[in-house]
Amino acid sequence: MTCAFHQLVKRLMRVALATCLGLLLLVLPFGETAHASKSLMSGDFVKDTVSVAQTLKETVAIPDDSENRVEAEAEALELITGYISRYRNRPQFNGTTSFTTMQTALNAMAGHYKTFKNRPLPEKLKERLNKELSRAEKVVVKEI
Repeated sequence: MTCAFHQLVKRLMRVALATCLGLLLLVLPFGETAHASKSLMSGDFVKDTVSVAQTLKETVAIPDDSENRVEAEAEALELITGYISRYRNRPQFNGTTSFTTMQTALNAMAGHYKTFKNRPLPEKLKERLNKELSRAEKVVVKEI
């Protein structure tokens, strides 16, 4: 009799534990707040293109021995990701000369920052980026 009672208590404990865990899994996610990330882009293609190009040209101009270079590179990567993800899948923009030029510059810059984290931009790449970013700024105003 005590053996049957012992097994019944074990079974009830397992059911109670499973029920508590199930309720906890259902209720716990509702207690946390959801944080939406702030968009870096305004949605206006011309303004965003000019703004991103100017910001990245400022980042390129930062001296190699500057203390802020690492932070600026991280911010540049975030800005590049925001711009590309915002406009890459939009056919009204992704076929334009300005977007293609921007994408080429952004891929080169992001590729260097991700591959060579501790190395500053080479002078040839700086010149190329400045040229492409300036061209994209000029072309985007004429296109749209």
